[in-house]
Amino acid sequence: MRSALLILILAGLFTAPVNAQDIRYVSDKQFVALRSGPDNSNPATARGLPSGTRLTVVQLSEDGRWAEVTSDDGDTGWIGTQYLMKDEPARERLEAMVKKAQQSGGLTVAMQDELTALQTERDQLLGQVAEYELQLDSLGEELTQLKQISGKAVQLDEDNRRLVVSSEQLRSQQDMLEAENQRLRDNVESEDFINGALAVLLGVIITLVVPRLWPKRRKSSSWA
Repeated sequence: MRSALLILILAGLFTAPVNAQDIRYVSDKQFVALRSGPDNSNPATARGLPSGTRLTVVQLSEDGRWAEVTSDDGDTGWIGTQYLMKDEPARERLEAMVKKAQQSGGLTVAMQDELTALQTERDQLLGQVAEYELQLDSLGEELTQLKQISGKAVQLDEDNRRLVVSSEQLRSQQDMLEAENQRLRDNVESEDFINGALAVLLGVIITLVVPRLWPKRRKSSSWA
């Protein structure tokens, strides 16, 4: 009788329920929120789904990291697939088996020891799951940082291209200004040369013409 009861408990622990629908259960993690879309930035539609909550999967996101689900209470939304498991959590199944065994006549010492060992194994598995979740969160943060760095690199490349174009435009304007400055210098030098030539010509004219404009003195006569 005891062996049969123990077999019944173990069979209940390790046998998954058969259902035509895609049924999942919230894993051993409390306060898992349902969100309105497949991203943590979307608002929550239901908060604090406890471990063992039975959910029906409607669809998965393209990357498979999110699932649209419906609970037996009618709550709908999106939840990370890392929080879902095919089998009902061991804690809930274990508690159900213990209650059933107690109702059928109580647990023996051997059965209690076996259940304690199962609980210890379950806790170890949960610890491993928690470590994997931390690693996954860390990888997600690193991926987000890489995306930000990549976005900044693209922005820097675009800024650099704009600066190159602006630099070429400024260089062209500088060349135009230098050419205009040289033209003005040539004009000034030409004007200075013309002014100098005019001054020389004026001097020559004055030298040749002005003396002729002065009246000549008459020579004094010896008969006077």
